Amino acid sequence: MLLPLLVCHCVTTTNWSDKVSDACFCKLQGEVDDCSCKVESLDSLNNNKIYPRLKSLMTNNYFKYFKVNLKKRCPFWTDDSRCAMKDCHVNVCEPDSVPFADKKENKQEPENKYSKEAQNGNHANCEEERELGALDTSLSDESKKKFREWKAYDDSLDMFCEIDDEHSADVQYVDLLKNPERYTGYKGASPRRIWRSVYEENCFNMYSRSTTKRTSRKLGASSYSEGPAKPVAYGPRDDKLSNDCLQGMCLEKRTFYRLISGLHTSINIHLCDQYLFPSINAFGPPEWGPNVKEFKKRFDPETSDGQGPQRLKNLYFAYLVELRALAKAAPYLEQEEFFTGTFGHDDEVRLAVHDFLQVVREFPEHFDESKLFQGNSAQTKKLKIEFRDHFRNISRIMDCVGCDKCKLWGKLQVLGMGTALKILFSGSSMGLASTVSADFKADFQLTRTEIVALFNAFGRLSSSIYALENFRALMR
Repeated sequence: MLLPLLVCHCVTTTNWSDKVSDACFCKLQGEVDDCSCKVESLDSLNNNKIYPRLKSLMTNNYFKYFKVNLKKRCPFWTDDSRCAMKDCHVNVCEPDSVPFADKKENKQEPENKYSKEAQNGNHANCEEERELGALDTSLSDESKKKFREWKAYDDSLDMFCEIDDEHSADVQYVDLLKNPERYTGYKGASPRRIWRSVYEENCFNMYSRSTTKRTSRKLGASSYSEGPAKPVAYGPRDDKLSNDCLQGMCLEKRTFYRLISGLHTSINIHLCDQYLFPSINAFGPPEWGPNVKEFKKRFDPETSDGQGPQRLKNLYFAYLVELRALAKAAPYLEQEEFFTGTFGHDDEVRLAVHDFLQVVREFPEHFDESKLFQGNSAQTKKLKIEFRDHFRNISRIMDCVGCDKCKLWGKLQVLGMGTALKILFSGSSMGLASTVSADFKADFQLTRTEIVALFNAFGRLSSSIYALENFRALMR
């Protein structure tokens, strides 16, 4: 199929390239914002070393199965639309198909004590049964005080995401290879509301008091739906929600915005790279492949209020942050068993992970998290709590996505980024020399689900950067 020739124009006073083929990528050169690392260095690292290793690693049983609750109710509004397209559907795993799944949790009782036959036994003395079976729900003042202390302790932990309860009956394993992230046809008011609500968590106190109330309270059904939604391809076009809002922001808030923008960019690249083209004739099947026209729609400066090139650059910022988290957690991850449930595979995974982490550690220009939240003032502590709570709220918004496949990958990538932030702000110190280790699991632990999300989320960012090279070639 012939792809249309794109003509993109960067609208700026900066000395960007005038070449038509490079116009949409005109900011993908030089230093990544707020970092010393250059885009060119990351392209070389990722495309030659990181991406090939991750692509192989993600096919392993340990990393391809993700435990997730896709039935969790949206805490902010009533779900108004669920994607009916077959490409939105997620194929969940049967319990017996997951090698390392706990078979105990799936076994039925040998005898159904709730059956009609079991209930036809001795019904004498029902009053006694009710009395003996009644719950005593009274709590002492001392107990209530303890619960408040527990809550204060939990709130003090740097948990950036709400993690699904792994013991819930609604939690299921999903084979990520059978449910790839790609175009699903999920569009319209529902996804616009998702991204509008995500971005309204970004600029912190830059909004009016009424907007802040809307985003921070436990919202009713009408929240985030006031006024007509604007038909945009990438996200909100409101100037406050663009890269322009970074002017005058502190490093921490710029970091937050660029992380979310980088994640959003990565998701959009996947949708463009794996786009469903209808059959050329009535008999052939539809085909998946890169859609340059869709890429232009989302990132061409002319159709993105000049924001497209910067959004692509924010992808590299998010990549750097997660890369640094993997380097910091390398001592911890190198002590993981990586149990796969398949004889002989555990050693293979460990060797592959060690090889991958060695490449990560050798990279000389990592993001330096010690520049964030410097000092010990009340304002700094408040900002860190605000940063964490805003991100945690975004993880809850993912339960409002109306397409199961989009929800799956949204929850996974937000959890992966949240796990990266948890790593960066854990340990006895912060900075390029700091690490977290499995020797101190009383202070720091990662669950299997967090590790799977961390690697797969970074894999998504890696595949996006890799896909950019293909789009460059198609646009020349």
